[in-house]
Formats: sequence, C-alpha cells, structure tokens
Amino acid sequence: MLFSKLSLTAAVALGASLPFASLSAPTPAPGPKFSNSLDIDNEHMPFQPGGVKVFAGRHGDGSVVVVDIYRHETRTFVLGGVEVECAILQETEFENGELVEISQNYYAQSDDGVVYYFGEVVDNYEDGKVTGHGGSWLVGGPTLPTDPAETAAATTPAVFMPEDPDVGDVWKPEDLFPFVDETAECVAEDQLVSTLYAQLDDCIKVKETSALSSGFEHKFYAPGLGLAREQSPNAALVLVVSTLLPDEND
Repeated sequence: MLFSKLSLTAAVALGASLPFASLSAPTPAPGPKFSNSLDIDNEHMPFQPGGVKVFAGRHGDGSVVVVDIYRHETRTFVLGGVEVECAILQETEFENGELVEISQNYYAQSDDGVVYYFGEVVDNYEDGKVTGHGGSWLVGGPTLPTDPAETAAATTPAVFMPEDPDVGDVWKPEDLFPFVDETAECVAEDQLVSTLYAQLDDCIKVKETSALSSGFEHKFYAPGLGLAREQSPNAALVLVVSTLLPDEND
C-alpha cells in the first residue's frame, strides 16, 4: 500500500512539471469546407449541369452502353451539422440492349478543389423491373422516402478525385467496408488515350482495386472531360459522345 501511495504521489508531481501541451490530446485535422460545393471544376472530374456522356464497350461476351447525365437537380446532405449541397450524376447502364442499372451519384467540391463522393442510390433492373439496390450508400444513410431502406450509412464522404493527382497518390472513392470499398492509385500521367470521341492528351491513369474482390481496373481521366476510358481483364468501356465543354480558362 505504501508503494502505491508513493507511486501516485510521484506521478502527480511528474504531471505537474510537464508542459501543458504534452498532456493535451492532439488537435484533429479540420474537415473539408464546402463554401461553393456545386462549383465542381476539378480538371479530372468536371461537372456541367445538363451535360451528357455516352460510353460503349463490353463485359465478358456481352455489349455494354452507359449513359451519364449531369442533372440540374441537387441534393443536400448534413455533414458535421452543416448542410452541403451536392450535384447529381445519373448513370444508366445497358447490357445487350437491356436496362440493368440506374444510379444517382452525389458529388461536392471542397474549397481546396477536391471532389468528394457523398454516396449513391442504386436501382438494379431485370426484365424492366427493379430487383434490388446493391451498392447503395449515403452520408447519413437513407433520409428520403425514395431511399432504399437497406442503404448503408457513412459518417463522412469519400475522396472521389484529388485536386491534382500525381503518380503514387492513393485515395478511397468508396470506404465503407463491407458494403462498398474501392482504392484508387494514380499510376501514370501524360497518357494519350484513344476513344471513339477523340484522341485525348495529358490523361492520368488510375488503378482501382477493392477489398471486396480480387480484380482490378484501369481508368483514364482526361482534362476537362473526366472519365474517358476504363479497362479490366474481362471488360472495357470507351467514351463515344460528350457534350461537356472545355474550360475557357484552360
């Protein structure tokens, strides 16, 4: 008992002699600020309301067409007690001419130029009918009557595209294991990419992997256009049409 009392006394004395800063908890890094969240002018993930992009390719032995619509509507999320308005990218996918998926994807750009992903609502289709909502997740979970009840809830948005990725940079576009998971790494810059839309210079090449599968895919992002091509061992998709206009300041 005497040893315990002496140890306690010594500990108190030592604590009193230490600088206050050494005893305080580290200050957490400030989160992203979204002063103009809808002004998404990130070079590799631009958003132009009313824009349309069309991709065509294959998945296994089947044909694939994907239509991206940059909608005028927005959706607001609450992050740390602050409302963040997000742009909506609607992706519609067809396989062998049949509708298989429609998703609503929500993005916002922070003040430092990073595009954040606030989640997506997925409708899977078979024979023209919705059969499920696999892959749906949202910051704050389902909050609208139209959100699927099984939508996974995230506490923070994920980094979809850094402000200016360099080779070796790694980020997580989806980070809610075991519901969704995706890791992206910039593996090359200054790439020349051939598409049915145009020959595109100065593209970055991003490798994506997931803890939920053993595969990978490469995605190519063009300045002023965003995604232009993607490839995996058993699938490929290439840009066919885009109405997105180049930034006049470039």
